[in-house]
Amino acid sequence: MKVGFIKDLAEKKSDKIQVINFWATWCAPCIKEMPLFEKLNETRSDVQVTLVSVDLNLDPNPAKIHKFVERKKLKSTVYILDERDPNVWIDVIEKSWEGAIPATLIVNTNTGKRNFVDKELHEGELEKLIDQLK
Repeated sequence: MKVGFIKDLAEKKSDKIQVINFWATWCAPCIKEMPLFEKLNETRSDVQVTLVSVDLNLDPNPAKIHKFVERKKLKSTVYILDERDPNVWIDVIEKSWEGAIPATLIVNTNTGKRNFVDKELHEGELEKLIDQLK
């Protein structure tokens, strides 16, 4: 997936709030918060969860990501960002982002309201960020 796709996802009008999480298989905080996104995906029909792996930045082997997704039995939509230079795509996603992961972009495409967090989220924080956009 190219970075333009993420921008389109965050801007295309939808009845669902877009929750786009940037993660990597080697990032312990990313793995720790992943069940929050999976739970959200299963319980909230008003939300679209997309998990975007940025692994290719450090390791050009997508098979590792596929194995991780299978092993963790992820049900959310998972994409692999096909851009190895973070300087190319970070500002496209969020100008204030310095590149730390995990990072989550939450967008209400109908109102244009958005929240961006570049830290590990904990139980209840994700729901609060979503509710702020309604």
